[in-house]
Amino acid sequence: MSTINRDVREIVRDEHIMRPRILAALADGPLTIPEIAAVIGRPSHEVTFWVMGMRKYGWIAEIKEVTDEGYYRYQAVEREGV
Repeated sequence: MSTINRDVREIVRDEHIMRPRILAALADGPLTIPEIAAVIGRPSHEVTFWVMGMRKYGWIAEIKEVTDEGYYRYQAVEREGV
């Protein structure tokens, strides 16, 4: 998958593919967007789209304290029936 000049719509469409990978990355504990990006091997700007979508629909939630670098950590949310 090329990361150069990907259309935003293409990035957003990939959320359903990336959701399981992001949730697997979070299985060991909360991570920041750059940390998630490193684990799944995708650029931070793409991970930001997926994380924000997953946050909006209740798949993940941020931890209110920020890191020393100013990032929020995200954690998976338990969902019934999933």
